[in-house]
Amino acid sequence: MTLTDTPAPREAAAELGINSLFGLHGRTAVVTGASRGIGAVLAEGLAAAHASVVLIARSAQGLEQVADRIRSAGGTALPVACDLTDRSQAAHACQEVLERTGGVDILVNNAGGPLFQAKFLDVREEGWDKVFNLNLTSVVRITQLLGHGMVERGTGSVINISSIGALQEWPEISHYCAAKAALLSLTRSLAADWAPHGVRVNAICPGWIDTDVNRAYTADPARRRATGAAAVPLGGWAPPGDVLGTTVWLASNASRFVTGAVIPLDGGSSVGMPAHLRAQLAPTA
Repeated sequence: MTLTDTPAPREAAAELGINSLFGLHGRTAVVTGASRGIGAVLAEGLAAAHASVVLIARSAQGLEQVADRIRSAGGTALPVACDLTDRSQAAHACQEVLERTGGVDILVNNAGGPLFQAKFLDVREEGWDKVFNLNLTSVVRITQLLGHGMVERGTGSVINISSIGALQEWPEISHYCAAKAALLSLTRSLAADWAPHGVRVNAICPGWIDTDVNRAYTADPARRRATGAAAVPLGGWAPPGDVLGTTVWLASNASRFVTGAVIPLDGGSSVGMPAHLRAQLAPTA
């Protein structure tokens, strides 16, 4: 084939079956922490890609609001209020999900958060346990409960939302960083374990995302500048929607040969600030 024989972009897209690559028709997706922030955006985005979406979070009111938006847009949403850090609640919620849906194809483990800021020597054991229960143990719990069906059917995609804190130092939230780093280790091990069964497991590490969880940084102009353009080569804070494209890709057939991947979604902050940008951002006399 010569260069002049190359199909036009639209024809090439048709040959690749773009809709079949990225579309999620006929699939059921579970998104945890779906009542607000990144989780709400991911739930709505997966529904827009034609997945039937199960929304899990503690706030029943927040879930209903997200579910109403999905339904108003023509999508299918099932809100399930549940505290995943409670073993009995998680088991009951997963049983309801399986009974109502018949099986899960996509699991997005998004629920999490640092809960508090403290220097390492000031972190009490009960605080450490709460952070690990939310960010790691609850992920293990729901992935075991819903993963059986994926393994039995020989297909599925698990997407763990970790954090750039798992890849970088962050002294004020070492407890959170440690839990999210453990989640990355779990991701890689589970990817190897489940690959022979056709189930893919990947992780996304968001950086500075402008959500209500980060209001302590975004509401303070000085802290926002310090954690924005000065720290992120691509510039500033990202909206929650910037996590959506990678999530849909990992959920879809477009990434069918990808498992065990850890994807920084941080505007380049994990690779450092280029020297010429540092010079441009340096304060002048």
